[in-house]
Amino acid sequence: MIVADQKPLAEIAASLAGFSRVLVLGCGGCVTVCRAGGDAEAHDLARDLTHPQHYTDGAQAPEFTVATIERQCENDLLKAFLTLPPDTDAILSMACGVGVQMVADVFDPLPVLPALSTTFMGGADEPGHWREKCKGCGDCLLTLTAGICPIATCAKSLLNGPCGGSQGGFCEVGTENPCAWTRIYVRLEKQGRLDLLDEFRAPRDWRPAGFAGPRQRQRKGVL
Repeated sequence: MIVADQKPLAEIAASLAGFSRVLVLGCGGCVTVCRAGGDAEAHDLARDLTHPQHYTDGAQAPEFTVATIERQCENDLLKAFLTLPPDTDAILSMACGVGVQMVADVFDPLPVLPALSTTFMGGADEPGHWREKCKGCGDCLLTLTAGICPIATCAKSLLNGPCGGSQGGFCEVGTENPCAWTRIYVRLEKQGRLDLLDEFRAPRDWRPAGFAGPRQRQRKGVL
C-alpha cells in the first residue's frame, strides 16, 4: 500500500492563502488504512485549520467543507461521485500524490493542493507500523532473493550481496536497519536455495523503473 504523512499544519495553512472556500477531500484508500487521510483525518484537519494561530497579517481562515471519496486515484469515481460545494475555489486533497494529480486533472483549472506527503510503498509488519517493501522498479527479482527486495530494503540497492559496511547482520546506516542481504542469505539457506547467490546480476536497465518517462499500463481487453 502507499504510505503518506500529513504535512505540518503551518505549511498547509500557508498554501491556502487567498482562498475563501476550500473543500477538504479525504480518500478512502491507502491513506485511510495508515490513518493519514481518511474521513476522520479530513474532519480533524478542517477543524484544526480554522484556528487563527495559523494565519497572520489579518488573514482569515477559509470556510471549510469536508467530503471523502473511496479512491481519488480513479478518474471515473471522481467524475461520478464527487460534486463540489458551490463556490469552492480550492480543493485540499488528503490523498497520495497520485490522487492529488488525478483530482487536479478532473477539476482543472481549480487549484488542488496536497495535505500529505507521499512516502513509500510498504506493508504492515505489525499493526500500525509500516515498512517500505517495494520501489516499483518494473523488473521484480523477488524469485531470486527469497521474497526480500534488495532494491527497496538495501540502503544502496545492491544486486550481488552486501557491502563492506554490513556488520553483524545490520546495515552500516544504523543498527535499526537489518542488512537486506543478510536476510536474503538466511532465508535462502532455510529454503536450500543458496545456489541462487552464485548467479552474477549485471547492472540493471532502470528504464522500466520510470527513468524513461512516466510509466503506464492498460488492462488487457480494454480498447
